[in-house]
Amino acid sequence: MLHRIRSPWAVDALITAVVQVAVTIPFVVPRSADVPPATWAFYGMTTLSVLPLLWRSRAPLACLLAITVAGFVYLPMDGPGQPMPYSPLVAIFTIAAQGGAVQRRVTVVLGLPLVAVAVALKTNTAREYLFAFFLFSMVYVLGVLARTRQAYTQAVEARAAALERAREQEAARAAERERARIAREMHDVLSHAVSLMVVQAEAGPLVVRSDPDRAEAAFDAIAGAGRDAMVQLRRMLGVLKENPGENHSGRSGHPGRGEDAGHGSRRTPQPTLAGLPGLVDQVRRTGLSVVLLTEGEPQSLAADVQVTVYRVVQEALTNVLKHSDARNVTVRLAWGPPGGDRLSGRLSVTVADDGSGVRKPGGKGSGRGLIGIRERAAAHGGTASAGPGPDGRGYRVCLRLPLVVSSPAASAVQDAMQGAVEAGETTT
Repeated sequence: MLHRIRSPWAVDALITAVVQVAVTIPFVVPRSADVPPATWAFYGMTTLSVLPLLWRSRAPLACLLAITVAGFVYLPMDGPGQPMPYSPLVAIFTIAAQGGAVQRRVTVVLGLPLVAVAVALKTNTAREYLFAFFLFSMVYVLGVLARTRQAYTQAVEARAAALERAREQEAARAAERERARIAREMHDVLSHAVSLMVVQAEAGPLVVRSDPDRAEAAFDAIAGAGRDAMVQLRRMLGVLKENPGENHSGRSGHPGRGEDAGHGSRRTPQPTLAGLPGLVDQVRRTGLSVVLLTEGEPQSLAADVQVTVYRVVQEALTNVLKHSDARNVTVRLAWGPPGGDRLSGRLSVTVADDGSGVRKPGGKGSGRGLIGIRERAAAHGGTASAGPGPDGRGYRVCLRLPLVVSSPAASAVQDAMQGAVEAGETTT
């Protein structure tokens, strides 16, 4: 019950009242006729030995000294004795449990001799000596155990609080990382699609009379880019709103039925290196000449690395469309030689154009794309850089990734690249 009371004054007052009740019992119990009667003077002296307990928490050593003095004053009186020295025991326990090192040392050094003196003045029997020393030692040990338990509890609570703070901080960092990842994905997808649509929309009216076929192709490209952006946007929003307990095959439990069958529940795979030729084709339809080159032998890559390479190339091509006056762009994938038991070399990706090396007049950009490229590279232990070409002409985006062996062959990547070579889209 005491641990529920917040105020130390209230706790000390309650303990004092309980001890006062205990020391009052011998005064209300009838005494033998051969002993002097209990007087108010005796009772008042007993009460004086209890009142210092009101300051036991704030001044435990002074409290014990006051109780000791009152006890020695009462000792020669022929008043009612007490079954137990309640007040001194409470004071000793308090010092052992809450007092400082100096207070505990003084209590042990002076307490034991004073106990011996009190027994000598009272009964001076071996039995009383043994009982008094045992009682003093046990109460002191119980106080030490209480202090140790309190320290352990505080340490556990502090550790739990630290772990909770660390968990909250990690959750906040994870949420921040996830927000950054989603922002990167949406920026890459929407920026690329919108750039294609803008370029085609600007070119369409110019050729609508002179070259109707080209104008129709431009509007088809706008519609295709818009559909692709919507599909990928639905996929990302579906991941954000996904309910694990939901039936992904359809709301009514039937595959292909309901709205989810065509939108929310359908999942499209993340882009891979095999999608680069299609990406190049898509940009090429805007009128920009784009060449995809590979050097060295393609190797197997983890899915997340392939997504990074695809998104970096996509962002670089989008920047060419939005900010450059270039006519030609070269996308180069250079596979490095093996470098050890686990390292299989590195992959260098370069997207270079032949523009002026500066933004279009009036061009605006947040710089988020280049930041996202560097973040993607750093996530895989690689580096990324961007800037004008060696001779000041054009603009280059370079990505360098260390590669780790994941499988003995890269058949999927090689087949995709080989198909692009045979189609005249890739030169090795």
